[in-house]
Amino acid sequence: MIQLQGVTKYYRTNDGRHYVFRDLTEDIPTDRNVGILGRNGAGKSTLLRILAKAEAPNRGMVRSNVRLSWPMGFSGGFQGSMSGADNIRFIARIYGVNWRDAVDFVQDFAELGEYMHMPIKTYSSGMRARLAVGMSFFVKFDCYLIDEIPGVGDSRFRRRFTQSFGELKKRSTMILISHSEATIRKICDVVFLLNDGRLERYDDVDEALRLYRQM
Repeated sequence: MIQLQGVTKYYRTNDGRHYVFRDLTEDIPTDRNVGILGRNGAGKSTLLRILAKAEAPNRGMVRSNVRLSWPMGFSGGFQGSMSGADNIRFIARIYGVNWRDAVDFVQDFAELGEYMHMPIKTYSSGMRARLAVGMSFFVKFDCYLIDEIPGVGDSRFRRRFTQSFGELKKRSTMILISHSEATIRKICDVVFLLNDGRLERYDDVDEALRLYRQM
């Protein structure tokens, strides 16, 4: 279970504070697959970063009794002057996994070749995403946070991703942001609609999708 307790998030603009959430309080289950739907700009990605503790709320707190992932495919935490392999070693030590196994797995999964030992700042956005996705699959989490299912890479990479994603679904749950109704219907058991900084829970996925179309 993830508990949001009075979470407030705002950004400073030239016109003052722009609030994304005000005193948001909600329980999000982690024993079922959860979908989050909302209009563009509603704050879905911000919410996922807060859940992952990649971004802090201005007020309030997030409590969780499970091991949550970073947003799958998120490469913002990479150090650009370090190589892909060095970044993997650093992340592996933080999460207490074998860094040698991590480098071997990601190198095989992402197929970056000699770029694995070159600085991240020389990577294309697609290469960074493949590196991040590979590391996401290697580190085992109880619940994965996914901001749209990554679609990077050639057909060979996408087949590898589909296989690994299928294995992930067997051992973990996920909290998924997607604009694809088919993806939400196929994967999710519970849906939250995010609107005007509030989350509304629906255990009937079809009902949630119907209301989403009206937003």
